[in-house]
Amino acid sequence: MHLSRRVSLALVLVSVATGVVGIDAPLVPAAHAAAPASVPTIDALLAGIDKNMTFDTRAVTIAMTVTKNGRTKSYTMKSYGRGADEAAVEYLEPARDKGTKMLKRASELWMYLPSIEKTQKISGHMLRQGMMGSDMSYEDMMQSSAWRNLYKGTVVGPDTVDGRACWKIELTATKPDVSYPRRVTWVDQATNIPLRQELYAISGMLLKVWTMSDVVDVGGRKFPTKMVVEDQVQKGSRTELRFTDLSFAVPLEEETFSQRWLER
Repeated sequence: MHLSRRVSLALVLVSVATGVVGIDAPLVPAAHAAAPASVPTIDALLAGIDKNMTFDTRAVTIAMTVTKNGRTKSYTMKSYGRGADEAAVEYLEPARDKGTKMLKRASELWMYLPSIEKTQKISGHMLRQGMMGSDMSYEDMMQSSAWRNLYKGTVVGPDTVDGRACWKIELTATKPDVSYPRRVTWVDQATNIPLRQELYAISGMLLKVWTMSDVVDVGGRKFPTKMVVEDQVQKGSRTELRFTDLSFAVPLEEETFSQRWLER
């Protein structure tokens, strides 16, 4: 397979809370949730999001379904992460992609292709390509820092998403290299999960809508086990991620985050 066809593989870096847990039943939407007594500050909301969506170490199995032009492709992968700067992914299915691996360390990204037994560094314009032709780019995957370090914003006010009470917030990037200069986000008032995000270019064009659902309790915190990204420029393009076998605060071999791991 030509490298150009394979270069759209990307890390699936799933930021999750710390602790080793199982998956409980999803939270039931609160159609008539009472509004909080006061509006939280933007700092408090971002801190709540970061508390849920950051981790020390984790391992997770991810099923990804990409729908484009009426055609659907499915992938299964195992992902390992350590903090915001290190992650490793191994593709398990389909057979043609089995053994393909991705490694992220800080701002650097490598991909190993077993069919040609070579490791390729991903950089420059390639970082804007979608993983497996999906709606999630390398930059989407690599931007795993805490939101408080990337954005400032305001609380617009209360709203609802799928019957759940949310706080609607508007965020503006504080750094020039952030993937999306503006985000409009609906944060669940009970769980601090960003249930819906509208992602904008610097021009103001709406690029993607990212939703999170099927929230479960993860060691006393909350985690969405389903994410959907829909391209607003290329209509009908949709990527769904489902997370199973979640384990957090797990011991991981040092070699997992080395280039030796890529080719072994």
